[in-house]
Amino acid sequence: VVIDWFQPWPEDALLSVSKRFLGELDLGTPEQKEAVIGFMPYSFVAVNEASRLYIEQERRYNWTTPKSFLELISLYLSMLGEQREKMDAAISRLSVGIHKLTETNELVSGMKEELNELQPILKQKTQEAEELLVRVAKDSEDAAKREAEVAIEADATKKMEESTQAIADDAKRDLDLALPAFENALKALNALSKNDINEIKSFAKPPPLVRKVMECVCLLLGQPTDWDSAKKVLSDSQFMNKLVTYDKDNIPPKIIKGVLKYYDDPEFEPEVVQKVSLAAKSLCMWCRAMKVYDEVAKDVEPKKKMLAESTQKLEDARAELKKVQDELQGVRDRVAALRKQCDDTIAEKERLVDQANQTEMRLKRAGKLTSGLGDESVRWVSTVEELTQSRSDLTGNIFVASACIAYYGAFTSEYRNELVASWATGCEERNIPVLSDFRLSKVLADPVKVRDWNIWGLPVDDYSTENGILATRGKRWPLCIDPQSQANKWVKNMESKNSLKVVKSNDPNILRALENSIRLGSPVLLEDVSEELDPSIDPVLQKQVFKQQGRLLIRVGDSDVDYNDSFRFYMTTKMPNPHYLPEVCIKVTIINFTVTIKGLEDQLLGLVVREERPDLEKQKNHLVLSMAADNKQLKDLEDKILRLLSTSEGNILDNETLINTLSDSKITSGVIQRRVKEAEETEKEINETRLTYTPAAVRGSILYFVIADLANIDPMYQFSLEYFTNLFHVCISKSIKSDVLETRLANIMEYASLNIYRNVSRGLFGEHKTIYAFLLTTSIMRARGEISPAQWMTLLTGAGVFDEAALPKCPDGLEVVQWAQVVHMANKLPGEGFAGFDDEIKQNSAAWIHALEVAEPHKAALPGDWDARLDAFGRLLVTRVFRVEKLVLACADFVAEKMGVEYMENPPLNLHEVFPDSTKATPLVFVLSTGADPMSTILRFAAERNYDTRTHSISLGQGQGPVADKLIQEACRSGDWVVLSNCHLAKSWMPKLEKVVEAFPNSYDIHDDFRLWLTSMPVSYFPVPVLQNSIKMTFEPPKGIRANLKGTWATVTDVMWDSCTKPRLWHKLLFGITFFHAVVQERRKFGPLGWNIRYEFNTTDLEVSMETLRMFLDEQEEIPWDALLYVSGQIHYGGRVTDDWDRRCLMCILRKYYSAQILEDAYFFDESGEYFAPDHSDMDEGVGAVRKYVEGLPTQDGVGLFGLHHNARITFETQETLKLLDTITALQPRTGGGAGGESPEEMVSALCEKLEGDMPVKLDREEAGLTTFEPNEKGDLDSLQIVLLHEMSRFNKLLARVKQTLIDLRKAIKGLVVMSGELDSMFGSMLINKVPLLWEKVSFLSLKPLSSWVKDLQSRVAFFRTWLVQGRPVCFAMPAFFFPQGFMTGALQLHARKYAIPIDTLNFSFDVLLEETLEEVQEAPEDGVKISGFFMDGARYDRETRMVADSLPKVMTDTVPVIHFKPTENYKRNTADYECPLYKTAVRAGVLSTTGQSTNFVIAVDLPTDRDPNYWVRMGAALLCALSD
Repeated sequence: VVIDWFQPWPEDALLSVSKRFLGELDLGTPEQKEAVIGFMPYSFVAVNEASRLYIEQERRYNWTTPKSFLELISLYLSMLGEQREKMDAAISRLSVGIHKLTETNELVSGMKEELNELQPILKQKTQEAEELLVRVAKDSEDAAKREAEVAIEADATKKMEESTQAIADDAKRDLDLALPAFENALKALNALSKNDINEIKSFAKPPPLVRKVMECVCLLLGQPTDWDSAKKVLSDSQFMNKLVTYDKDNIPPKIIKGVLKYYDDPEFEPEVVQKVSLAAKSLCMWCRAMKVYDEVAKDVEPKKKMLAESTQKLEDARAELKKVQDELQGVRDRVAALRKQCDDTIAEKERLVDQANQTEMRLKRAGKLTSGLGDESVRWVSTVEELTQSRSDLTGNIFVASACIAYYGAFTSEYRNELVASWATGCEERNIPVLSDFRLSKVLADPVKVRDWNIWGLPVDDYSTENGILATRGKRWPLCIDPQSQANKWVKNMESKNSLKVVKSNDPNILRALENSIRLGSPVLLEDVSEELDPSIDPVLQKQVFKQQGRLLIRVGDSDVDYNDSFRFYMTTKMPNPHYLPEVCIKVTIINFTVTIKGLEDQLLGLVVREERPDLEKQKNHLVLSMAADNKQLKDLEDKILRLLSTSEGNILDNETLINTLSDSKITSGVIQRRVKEAEETEKEINETRLTYTPAAVRGSILYFVIADLANIDPMYQFSLEYFTNLFHVCISKSIKSDVLETRLANIMEYASLNIYRNVSRGLFGEHKTIYAFLLTTSIMRARGEISPAQWMTLLTGAGVFDEAALPKCPDGLEVVQWAQVVHMANKLPGEGFAGFDDEIKQNSAAWIHALEVAEPHKAALPGDWDARLDAFGRLLVTRVFRVEKLVLACADFVAEKMGVEYMENPPLNLHEVFPDSTKATPLVFVLSTGADPMSTILRFAAERNYDTRTHSISLGQGQGPVADKLIQEACRSGDWVVLSNCHLAKSWMPKLEKVVEAFPNSYDIHDDFRLWLTSMPVSYFPVPVLQNSIKMTFEPPKGIRANLKGTWATVTDVMWDSCTKPRLWHKLLFGITFFHAVVQERRKFGPLGWNIRYEFNTTDLEVSMETLRMFLDEQEEIPWDALLYVSGQIHYGGRVTDDWDRRCLMCILRKYYSAQILEDAYFFDESGEYFAPDHSDMDEGVGAVRKYVEGLPTQDGVGLFGLHHNARITFETQETLKLLDTITALQPRTGGGAGGESPEEMVSALCEKLEGDMPVKLDREEAGLTTFEPNEKGDLDSLQIVLLHEMSRFNKLLARVKQTLIDLRKAIKGLVVMSGELDSMFGSMLINKVPLLWEKVSFLSLKPLSSWVKDLQSRVAFFRTWLVQGRPVCFAMPAFFFPQGFMTGALQLHARKYAIPIDTLNFSFDVLLEETLEEVQEAPEDGVKISGFFMDGARYDRETRMVADSLPKVMTDTVPVIHFKPTENYKRNTADYECPLYKTAVRAGVLSTTGQSTNFVIAVDLPTDRDPNYWVRMGAALLCALSD
């Protein structure tokens, strides 16, 4: 069960989101804003519709999700802001430039008047300056004299200052001796506390030293020196203050004399007193300090007096000096004032001179500026107007550009153009301003950057430029669908300068590479991406950058990495049509880089011109580079001019550097512009010359796209664009030269077409070579307009789905399908010569049928003037109508006529021709078909080149990968050859093989002689890069009896020929078994007439059968026929056979070659007498005689050789035709079957409506007649009543499915529901008249096209409704049953219960009645059932002889009369009758059921015959319940 989780958002939701995000955006007017908001959902719906068409017509998927819609809004907001800002800046810069130039022009006239007014003022100022200069000179001389006098006085004063300072320094030195002791004493006093004083006071009888200290203190303070007085002094609150402020400068001499006795006392030292009392120590220090200070002060006093006198004198001298100096300063000030006045006058004069000069210079610069940039100003004004208009147009232009980036990357050019046209039209209808010829490249492309892209390898067409914009401007990282590696090449060249890191999708180090590149800010290219992306890179894809502690980080794997904004991530895939699911689409911008016809044409044109006119191409390439450089320089110069103008401050005319720069830039710009103009003219001439070579490039482009389509036929048909261009280049150089251009071009096209056809076709299977040649021919003709689209689709699909009731009456001799095609061609192809074709056939159908009853109907003379009216392709259409089985032959002759017989001649593979194209880096790949083994061919070729001992082979399989890898490594060094067989068996090792081969071109240590040979069956997982860059060859078993026998007998050696003891028997039977092997293999081409199942008989079966034959002959006296038949038929060949009826046929054929008759010389294998075992006399000559006989056999096999009717060839040829048409149709875009005016959607919708009305109503038990479900005597329903209920249930289920899906499909076409994958498949099936898979799953087995299937369904339901309403029918329609086997069992069970017979003893016997149809049957049989509706395939039932007979010519199937199936107890069949198997459909093959029978097989019916039943076995005769048409 598939559940579609992707439900679309309704338009209301989309509209709501648009309003939410765009509500506050300034879009000009409210009306315009509403229009844009309303248009957003429309664009989303439009791209969904385009995606639906893309799936239907191109089989390519593109998913748009709500996230895409949100990205559109985000892109619109950011790009609109960015473009507005860019345009505003451009407008501003140009406006500033225009303003500056306008301002300059306005200033010029004013500057001339100003210059005239300045002249008289300038003269006056010059005179004043000269007078002032005289006065300044005189006053300066007086000032100099006075200054000399003042200098003498200043010198005397300076000497006096020095003397006074010496006296002061001397006094200070003396004082410095006493002051430290005094200061220490003060510090000690300050350190005393109240407690210290109390301590001294507390002494009742103080120690002697304390007493001495206090006596000295009292003496100095003028107090008595006894202890009581001391205590009083100490008790004075001002005691400490008195000591500190003591008048030390005026101590009476008497007191000093008294102090001396204490000072001289050795014990009156602070250190000694300290031992008695700390407080006393401080007082002691004070006393001593007073004595020392007094002593110093007496010496210093005279010096102080002397200092005072000197100081007074100095002050007087200074005063006198100042007075003199003031006088001098007055003189100086006068001089300075005069000088200033003089300077001011001179400066004013100079200013006026400068002003005059500046004005003159400004006038000159203004002239230079206006003359240089005058024309620029005009252009800038025009550009500003354009930019202003463009800015207002941004609203619509940026919207469409944003939609392009968000939505249309995955589409091809055609779909992109349609989308853009619809969006632009929608904008115009809503009055949203937008370019009338909108192109993404016009809005977002920078021409200079695009030139760079082209130089780096991006094709020059618009589509590729759009891809470049999408890759660089999208918000999501680009994922490029790049089957031709164009994006890969471009990205590598573009990002090489940025240290690009290239990794493969299967590289285990992807995360490490991403981590390093993200950190360094270098780009990463991830190649060969599959349809699923590694979940570990999701954070990188979704740009999940977060901020942590001021750092930008992103999680890669298990670690957080610093994110560098310079990082870029590109992804490419080589898959031509990948299906990326929505969960991938929302993470990346998918860009379809698949090469376009226009892009390839341009590349090939360059290739042709480069080869034919290298001078022209060299000149063009030089021009591209020089024009790119010149245009870039022009833009840079204009930017520089505008930047200088916009950033200039003040008067622009004062900036001489700026004016000169502008002038130089303009001159350079003019030179470059002339050069660019000349280059453009030259480029135009070159392009016109180059375009004359366009036909060759167009042909090359057609050839490539035909080749590219081959990959859709078989996954092994992969050819890279690089391979093709190299091949095309070789064709150009090797084709015949000519001086006449038309002849030369014709030679190139002819040689390239044929040579490329041969190179490609050797890698195609035989059945596809005709398709390739036909596609090549018709593609060339369609490009030239020689085949119209209507003709082409008519050939492929005929009349398509048609309403038989609407057709005119069908003429006699024509089938309805044929007549429908005739009418279709008359209506749809009147201009192609088929006007009135229906009337012609209606009147002359017999003549046309007779005229075309020839071996080559496409060459037959047509009735009337139709030979002249129809061209060769018209004849193909006629052949399709009347002799469809001959269409393959007609197509082959059509190719030979239009292109040459060479295209239909496929020479056998010659390795001597192929090998020179190989290199050490180019593998040689054999693409195999079943039963083919090229090993012997490779070894034989190796021996011819003396490489047999150096060729190493290995058959790949489980565990062989590493062995093969080692073998390749060794051979690379030694130069040996390696053959890897059966690569399809090593699926898991294929990625490793891809890596090994991709490394070859870049490896320098590979020996030049090394070659890698690969063989593989066609498988989808074989590495595409290996296929694209290899030499491919198909290897198939020989086709046809003659070719098959030639291949077999080429391997029979003389040793094998002579290895048996009974040579005559051995030689005849050996030839018989080889012939049998060829017959069973070639019989496969006849489809179900040959074998129900296509068995892959191969040479191994033959070899073991040959060995068994030799062993039996050697060991047995008599030939053991039964043992030979059993071992070879049931075991060696029969071991492959899973169908019992095929086994019967196999044994029947084998008896023809393992029989006593083959030993006779006159025994022929068919009625022609051309096929037999050579005579004994010939065989006695050796194996060479047999080979000679085989060489003489017919190249075309007669169907009688296989025991088949001549109609079998028609059946085979018809199957080949249908296969060719189906294959080519599958390559086409899915459009309607005809070429009418209706779109595919309209056609399918109308068909759904019609089918819905044609569907019968369900079978309801309520409709049942009275007897239909009447119970038996036990109250039960009988077995046939139960069968009816089961069939009703199956049909009701089918009808319900059909009706519901028809309704759903109509809704999906209208966009009301999602177009699911199943509905899309149903849409495609209905377009090509095919039964949808949705119906097949619950339907009866059928091979009919849709139109016939519907009629069949109606007839089946009608039969069961008749049974339901009217009761059990007298005759049953076997083809009406879903499960006829159940009906058969039910009929037997009914008989068994009726007669109480064990059902396992019952079987049917059969009686073919005279009645032809069930309507003719009047009564039901007593026992058993009468059944009608059978067809016979491979034979017919002869009504006259009432036996099986050969089919009538060209009557493929015949009806069979009603057959009475009679249950018979212990039935024994008549061995003379033909036991004819009955199948549901003509395919005959089915799934093996638990009974061992095919689900397609119903029962074996015994039919009378007058021939050996084996004749009908070989004929493949069978009964069918339904035909395929």
